Amino acid sequence: MSTEEREALLRDIQSEFRTSPRRFSLHAVMEATADRLPVGEVIRAIVDPNAEIIEDYPDDPRGRSCLILGWPAEGGPIHVVVSYPPDPAVITVYRPDPERWVEYRERK
Repeated sequence: MSTEEREALLRDIQSEFRTSPRRFSLHAVMEATADRLPVGEVIRAIVDPNAEIIEDYPDDPRGRSCLILGWPAEGGPIHVVVSYPPDPAVITVYRPDPERWVEYRERK
């Protein structure tokens, strides 16, 4: 996926999360709770102007999705796996381990 395509997809996801109630999988709610991330902060990280898609999973057997690096108001960066529009949902969310990520954008 090109940079332009990633940016367009992110804009579409952000637009959906700004204007509509969004779904969270049970797994995403459990992970957010474990990492002390309120749902509002997860959404804030997705719609933040500094958010970016860092990985794309167009062939995932569970459905097309992508990994977003986002920045909630507090606590450092988070990773959010979101399914593609037209009905995006948060599949999982977690605080990336700096031992496993280069600047939270690239797997070591």
